[in-house]
Amino acid sequence: MARAAAGLVGGSAVNTFMLPGAANANDPIRDILSSSGHGAWNDQFDARRGDAKLSSTNIPIFSQQTPSFIEKGITEYQNISINGGWPVVPANKKLRLGVEHKNVKVLRRRLIVSGDLDASSGGSSIYDTWVDGAVKRFQARHGLPADGVMGRYTFAALNIPASVRLGQLETNLVRLRSMSGFLGDRYVMVNIPAAQIEAVENGIVASRHTAIVGRITRQTPILNSKIYELNLNPYWTAPVSIVKKDLIPLMQKDASYLTRNNIQMFAPDGTEIFPAAVDWNSEEAVNYRFRQKPGKINAMGSVKINFPNPHAVYMHDTPQQSLFSRLMRFESSGCVRVQNVRDLITWIAKDTPGWSRRAIEQVIETGERLDVKLATPVPVYFTYVTAWSTKDGVIQFRDDIYQRDGVAELSIK
Repeated sequence: MARAAAGLVGGSAVNTFMLPGAANANDPIRDILSSSGHGAWNDQFDARRGDAKLSSTNIPIFSQQTPSFIEKGITEYQNISINGGWPVVPANKKLRLGVEHKNVKVLRRRLIVSGDLDASSGGSSIYDTWVDGAVKRFQARHGLPADGVMGRYTFAALNIPASVRLGQLETNLVRLRSMSGFLGDRYVMVNIPAAQIEAVENGIVASRHTAIVGRITRQTPILNSKIYELNLNPYWTAPVSIVKKDLIPLMQKDASYLTRNNIQMFAPDGTEIFPAAVDWNSEEAVNYRFRQKPGKINAMGSVKINFPNPHAVYMHDTPQQSLFSRLMRFESSGCVRVQNVRDLITWIAKDTPGWSRRAIEQVIETGERLDVKLATPVPVYFTYVTAWSTKDGVIQFRDDIYQRDGVAELSIK
């Protein structure tokens, strides 16, 4: 899939209700019905068989069955490739519900080949609810906002050749097979390209969480470890890389930055150093430890999830909740931010006596720092999977954000 920036081009499909006699030039239903070529209602507009929803599944990506699901997907895409793949949909016209344009016919053919649109939906040039539902289905299985609008990134994903998608499935089959052993009765799985977390118990997904992972220049690493501790109301200690790349430049621009963000500096002997005593036009500051106090603006929010690893990364809450709604959630310096993190830590700590959801919330409410040692460590895996298939045959693709699939066509930059 094409690498993209935040903010998908296009909006949500319009849902307009009109009073009798009211005029509305942006009503997509009126546009369709007033079109000279709208045809019969049942054969060109009715999307009863074009439902855009994907079947829900509680089977984790890294299940023992997933490789067999991918093998079926590979067979399907081999057949598509042998038969010439799918047509390129011209990206010179923004398409959405109610639009009539010759490109819609090409879009229909493209969606039919990939199985997103029922072949019986007709060949109209009108972007009807059949097409709208199919586009939403396509968007959902490519990790795009399912708004039914053909914007820049949906066009880019549509026009990646079937042969490239086939290669992506084959590459990820190898990755999944390499992790086909026993992962544990309970574990946490972070899929970096999908920016998604699964909490898995006895082979079933207990919960899924949207994540923020490392940007291209500060990539989240692949790792296996075990979660052993939860830090409630944590301090945040800035690594040297962030001191160099972020804090020093910020202090050069704004001398009050550290004070405003409750960040203290300490010398190696523990003595507090005040910002005014530092030469911010040098690298003197890398000799000090930077620690942010607990609180609402703390970079880790209300909780830090600890596990040993050589990369000094961890999972945590964030005060920047708006980032979870972005299309491209590659914003961190390598650590993983977790949406609805309190649901996740409640699940992680459920076998640790005395740490119910209520107990965790009460501690967070006090603002006091407290460490919770888990009675039983929980395995955690940071993985890189850009293509997989589910039990019901839905083939999923994600952007190869770190360019590890070795397929140049997956990037439009």
